[in-house]
Amino acid sequence: MKTRILITGLAFVSAISFGQKKEIKNAEKAIKSNKYSEAITYLNEAESMMGSMDNDLKAQFYAAKGEALFGSGSSDYTKLKGAAEAFSKALELDPKMSEQLSAPLQNLRAALINGAIKDQNAQQYKMATDKLYTSYTVSKDPSDLYFAAGNAVNGKDYDTAIKYYQMLLDTGYTGETSEFVATRKETGEVEAFDSENLRNIAIKSGEFIKPEKRVTESRKGEILRNMTLIYIEQGNTEKAMAVMKAARAENPNDVYLMRADADMSYKMGDIERYNELMNKIVQSDPENPEIYFNLGVGSAEIGNNVKAVEYYERALELNPDYEAALINLSVIKLSGEDKLVEEMNSLGNSRADNQKYEELKQQRKNIYIETMPYLERALKLNPNNAEVVRTLMNIYGQLAEDAKYKEMKAKLDSLEKKG
Repeated sequence: MKTRILITGLAFVSAISFGQKKEIKNAEKAIKSNKYSEAITYLNEAESMMGSMDNDLKAQFYAAKGEALFGSGSSDYTKLKGAAEAFSKALELDPKMSEQLSAPLQNLRAALINGAIKDQNAQQYKMATDKLYTSYTVSKDPSDLYFAAGNAVNGKDYDTAIKYYQMLLDTGYTGETSEFVATRKETGEVEAFDSENLRNIAIKSGEFIKPEKRVTESRKGEILRNMTLIYIEQGNTEKAMAVMKAARAENPNDVYLMRADADMSYKMGDIERYNELMNKIVQSDPENPEIYFNLGVGSAEIGNNVKAVEYYERALELNPDYEAALINLSVIKLSGEDKLVEEMNSLGNSRADNQKYEELKQQRKNIYIETMPYLERALKLNPNNAEVVRTLMNIYGQLAEDAKYKEMKAKLDSLEKKG
């Protein structure tokens, strides 16, 4: 009797196993036919028998689940996240599936990153952060985590930003990558290629010369700088100082860390140390316009616009065709306009108010006149920059320069049709 029961039991287990395999196979066939809802139905049936599956079958189940979820909702974050979790589980159970899942994982990552870019542009920073972090869980590419942290900063989710930045530091991430570049013979411009092989083919074509390998700028200084500024924002100066002290001890001559240290000093009111560090940064390469431009960016970010203007102007002395410096300088100069307009709108109709209104109106006009040459120079360098065209159009309109206004309006209309 015992033998018969045992045989029956073994037959029962075999039947369950056969049923699981059948449902998963049916799901895989449905996926190949793009019948994703049907595939999910089969997988739900198989999932009820998950406890008796071996690891290989479980891995096969999760792989199919990932593809079904992704296929049924490539723009639905809940399904994308579910797909990422399923693929991760499949690889955890059977690392050999990495080749089989290579294409689905690439497609999933592309969907997550493209979605995050749209969210970021719409200032939906929380969703952009979540999508980029989910992408990181499947790609294991730390650049996804880096951009997730950046979106967390933009969304003022400082705890998440600190967590992700610390994860990056713990893995030794710097963001440095090797680029294969060459100079286009006709224009003299340096261009980057996706691989050394593509660069070499371009050299052989005769269109390019001067093949080089260069390393992109490290992101470590920016990460540490952001961490210190977040800690200061949170009132945790002790942690801010500890992070910076450790970083500077490791890389005492790193210009980007010096800048982060200077920003921290400025935020904490230590202007003497701020000035000392700024001087050291300038002395490290006094004829490099990039140094002054980056110092200008840093000064603007911490609210020191006077110093930012000085740095941008110095960058332009060294390189008059520095488009980014021209634009950033214009942005700072125009930033005073909002306050003037607000004050103008708050005035009444008395004689004194009317007189004050005219004074403020002239100040606003002076801002436009002062800013206009920088934007005109930027436009000459890049005639297709729609934002520069739009800003100039508005300035010309305010200054009643009708001919220039019409020219910019026509140009903007043309650019928007192309774009």
